[in-house]
Amino acid sequence: MAQHIAFLTPLAEPTRDVVRALLPDGFTIAFAQTNEEVEHRKLVPEACVIMAVGTYVTAELIARAPKLKLIQKWGIGVDKIDLDAARRAGVTVAITAGATSIPVSEHTLMLMLATSRRLPLAHRSLQEGKWIATELRTVCSMLDGKTIGLFGFGNIARFVAKRLSGFDVRILYHSRRRVAPEIERQFRAEYVDFDTLLAQSDLLSLHAPLAPETRQLFNRVTFNKMKRGTILINTARGELIDEVDLIDALRTGQLSGAGLDTFSGEPPSASNPLFHMDQVVATPHSAGGVFDNVPHIVGHMFRNIKQFHQSQPLDAADIIVAPPV
Repeated sequence: MAQHIAFLTPLAEPTRDVVRALLPDGFTIAFAQTNEEVEHRKLVPEACVIMAVGTYVTAELIARAPKLKLIQKWGIGVDKIDLDAARRAGVTVAITAGATSIPVSEHTLMLMLATSRRLPLAHRSLQEGKWIATELRTVCSMLDGKTIGLFGFGNIARFVAKRLSGFDVRILYHSRRRVAPEIERQFRAEYVDFDTLLAQSDLLSLHAPLAPETRQLFNRVTFNKMKRGTILINTARGELIDEVDLIDALRTGQLSGAGLDTFSGEPPSASNPLFHMDQVVATPHSAGGVFDNVPHIVGHMFRNIKQFHQSQPLDAADIIVAPPV
């Protein structure tokens, strides 16, 4: 009997085509057309597997899926999945560790450069028939000679450090655990405490998961511990930042810019003041969204699903909620 998969996040048709092409034998799949839970409730009752990108998988949804055995996340963030409800139901939760590290790290570097050089402002001025080269010179900066801070030092942050190796920069990092000396040498990264990271970074890039201790950690207090004129980059989770305080820090010049791929509420309102600031570069949580990586990440997801179905162990790095014993 075929095993049924419910893919709860809406996908563009070319992406669905890749998923269908890689679907393992013995499985069927149904795709959600919206991110509305009312539709998801209709999709999950027959599902043994739920696949999702950035969709909420709530306790109520899990309760409506009596055949559910596995929730397979596209990417690594699980803050939108009710992990406690999954544990109570005996449902395994897996991620695709490392599968988006390259595109997200490239996007992070792009935001660093685009924010430092006020790229949207420069582009928009030309569209408006203005030539503001003289004005841009007074607000733009280069990466050369700067200190780059990385908050968190997992796969993505390490790929960012690797991509910065071609620049003459100093790299600092802070994470819950200091990595081995050989890893620090490999990525030319220096471990510092949190306050030192804040005080010495010219650009600070966030790469930590959302947890109670990191929620809105970047706020008025932490911004005031930074150098005046620091640039903040976030390709992790929007909820790491207090957006009201961020807007104030940008308006006062305490921060000179922000490159943001994630927001505290998604999708955010078009009236969000961040989208109307010349010193902000914003993208729609798309850092990992490159089409040439889709076969890789979908293949990773289906490999986990096949191994799970065959009672084979998953890679330990992919397991968030372990299979029941």
